[in-house]
Amino acid sequence: MTNEEITNFELEVLELLKNVMDPEIEVNIVDLGLIYELKYDGDKTIDIDLTFSTPSCPLGDTIVSGIKETIKKKYPDFEVNVNVVFDPPWNTEMVSEDGRRMLGM
Repeated sequence: MTNEEITNFELEVLELLKNVMDPEIEVNIVDLGLIYELKYDGDKTIDIDLTFSTPSCPLGDTIVSGIKETIKKKYPDFEVNVNVVFDPPWNTEMVSEDGRRMLGM
């Protein structure tokens, strides 16, 4: 996801999502590269395509709940749809520079 492809509001939501950590790694889901797509329809609906570092992520439900709770805390009237996808498969090249520093990569 590049900055040219998203709106200012979507950037604001991505900043909010930096508060959601992968509980196993303790790095936020944005810097891990787990957010594949974020769309705001302009009418109080946010759609997110999310992946996990492994398809069998034991704490996936915790991450999805964290996403919804974090967004709804600031935007209680919004609908938040999280779609879990595994294509393309996640890999370490998707981790941001900040994420790499946090992981010691």
